[in-house]
Amino acid sequence: MSVARQVVVEADGGSRGNPGPAGYGAVVIDPATGEPLAEAAEYIGVATNNVAEYRGLIAGLTAAKALFPDAGEALRVHVRMDSKLVVEQMSGRWKIKHPDMKPLAARAAAILPPSSVTYEWIPRAQNKHADRLANEAMDAGRDGRQWEASASTAALDAPSARTPGTPSPVQGPVGDQAAGAARARAALAAARGAAAPAADALFSLAEEPVEASLAEEPVESGGEPTDAHPAPQQPAGTPQTGWGAAPDLGAPANLVLLRHGETALTPEKRFSGSGGTDPELSAVGRGQAERAAGHFAALGTVQEIVSSPLRRCRETAAAVAARIGLDVRIDESLRETDFGAWEGLTFGEVRERYGDDLTAWLASPDTAPTGGGESFAEVAERVAAARDRLVARYAGRTVLLVTHVTPIKTFVRLALGAPPEALFRMELSAASISTVAYYADGNASVRLLNDTSHLR
Repeated sequence: MSVARQVVVEADGGSRGNPGPAGYGAVVIDPATGEPLAEAAEYIGVATNNVAEYRGLIAGLTAAKALFPDAGEALRVHVRMDSKLVVEQMSGRWKIKHPDMKPLAARAAAILPPSSVTYEWIPRAQNKHADRLANEAMDAGRDGRQWEASASTAALDAPSARTPGTPSPVQGPVGDQAAGAARARAALAAARGAAAPAADALFSLAEEPVEASLAEEPVESGGEPTDAHPAPQQPAGTPQTGWGAAPDLGAPANLVLLRHGETALTPEKRFSGSGGTDPELSAVGRGQAERAAGHFAALGTVQEIVSSPLRRCRETAAAVAARIGLDVRIDESLRETDFGAWEGLTFGEVRERYGDDLTAWLASPDTAPTGGGESFAEVAERVAAARDRLVARYAGRTVLLVTHVTPIKTFVRLALGAPPEALFRMELSAASISTVAYYADGNASVRLLNDTSHLR
């Protein structure tokens, strides 16, 4: 009977622009010692994050098989990735709906018997080796070349001991590592050559506008630029894919603006700001939050979550965070307007009780609601300050901001350079999604407004 061989594969992939210049990284690890047995990385041209993630998985499994070509079904591979999408889909718990992901998943599943491979989601901080390989590949693509193992420093991030949950040590000798790595490189080169026609077809999706791809295409996070690896520019001759891949701007900070789900006050159209009762989500609102969570889990684009301190936003953010495995950071600047004495009242009730004040409020952004609330000018000032902080902090990343009607409309208004009265001309439904991208030159692009398709 064959002696069981066990290895760990860690894989990652990323795209700077989504779609944009993309690459993957994968490392095969001896679980007994934590030592890398083989590394793989490649710049794959213009693609999306989830394409790159799957390509990393395929490379890692191919390298593992090449290390032990005679092991057959005795080879056991434990895959560790920070891509929730890939892990859940390859584990069979999530359906693969996107047509471009199906052939990639099929390729990955065909490399080894399904019973030989197990999958585990890990936080990105535990996937640094593969992440750095992916970034090295993207850096190489920026310079018009392919990644070379001899120049890699990715192993500097390899932990000396793997975290609990790693499979039991290999039974029997690992074998000649240099020879195994050579076999892995040869197998990967052959796989790349055979996959070229299919890859060309997959990457043709990058010719679509970035705006459309963000709204329609599930993508996965990972491999974004680190401080040591700035976002690459597109190599000469690479097709332009909208502002998201502009060679002189780099990857934008994508602020995904999610309005909280309904509360008991929402369907009654009552003023509900930061100076009132701080209501919780209603049953309808909790359902909306769960549907939004499912939407973002399927996309896999969100890398950070920031929420208003008000309860309805924290509950909505928590639903998303639970599905995609992220923490929630609270930012006071994302709170709703303080509507003063109007809190809890309908528009008609305010007109009846405070008619002159309401007229003045509608006529000027500098006028505050009755009783010492906030003016729209004051809200715009704090939202603009929050925008500047967030854009600086999350350059090149996608951050979900769970907030309210006025802050979201203000983000959009400021991005468009529209006058204050534009606030009254935007529809913003409960649990709707809007997106604004901010670039290094200070310009912004509104990509989505009041999208509720995930609620239907």
